[in-house]
Amino acid sequence: MSNKNLKGIKRRIKDPSTKVEFSFIKILTGSDLSNRRLPVMSIKSINPGPIVWLTACVHGDEVGSMVVVQEIFRKIKKRGLLRGTVYAFPLLNPLGFENYSRNITLSKEDINRAFPGKKDGSLAEMIADKIFNTIIETKPTLVLDLHNDWRRSIPYTIIDPIPDGTSKDVYTSTKVFGKKTGFPLILDTDDINTSLAYNLLKKNIPSLTLELGESYVVNEMDVRFGVGAIWNVLEHLQMVNPIEKLVNYRIPLEAKDKILFYSQEPTTRSSGIIRFLVKPEDIARKGYPIAKIYNSIGKLVETLNALDDGIVLGYSDSSLAFPGAAIIAFGIFKKDKI
Repeated sequence: MSNKNLKGIKRRIKDPSTKVEFSFIKILTGSDLSNRRLPVMSIKSINPGPIVWLTACVHGDEVGSMVVVQEIFRKIKKRGLLRGTVYAFPLLNPLGFENYSRNITLSKEDINRAFPGKKDGSLAEMIADKIFNTIIETKPTLVLDLHNDWRRSIPYTIIDPIPDGTSKDVYTSTKVFGKKTGFPLILDTDDINTSLAYNLLKKNIPSLTLELGESYVVNEMDVRFGVGAIWNVLEHLQMVNPIEKLVNYRIPLEAKDKILFYSQEPTTRSSGIIRFLVKPEDIARKGYPIAKIYNSIGKLVETLNALDDGIVLGYSDSSLAFPGAAIIAFGIFKKDKI
């Protein structure tokens, strides 16, 4: 790797077609003078080809994404890499990870709201700058940013709205890669221009965000789905051979070959306890009830109805309702085809 920050610890594996490296990037010196570092992994074929990056655990409570990276590397080491290189940041937020926190615990910042970063900015911006520049220096073919969602959620793939200046060919390629994951493909409707994926697209680098099920704990089925999705993409790039017994997520028929639109509407208007009437992967129909809110003595105070037809992506970790709270996420159906 060309980045001057990386001092690789190299070892060869049995398969002569691949080489594995483990490296580290220093991010800060602690008060006890210890170095805090980001681990970097790579596996290379002797044959040139695409360059794919996997990034994980930028939110410290999204631990399952890190395990997906580990499992992908185990499979590649066992089965070989036909061509190209796979790089990975398996743990982008060690400070948050050690404290079960989404954000950096020292500064309470969200690294995924700090890209492309600044060398002399806040702590999150300085870390984001090192991550971003390390990735773009390798001139990647594709970057997959791995996340976990609410505790009750299905896997899905997020594509950002096309940034100004991004090539239409690059954006088309990004959508094709999104389809190859086998997950519902969701167009992000939030105006977030400081995420890793959005800023990579601005640099004309295809990039996607994969939401891989529940956070906080490692759900082994979510891990299998994540490994299957990434393997499908690597197979599409002719970097790996197919696996006959690969576990793939079975996308609901109505969500197949469509770009859905992300929504957390309707939100609650009342305080109380939520009784969910739909579950992740259900198809919600416009006008039909999706949740009811009851007060502390059991009186129904609010019924929430679906605003559009869509698939339920997940619902909140808590049944506590308060005014303005988002409690269910949807992929809204439209006529757009990939």
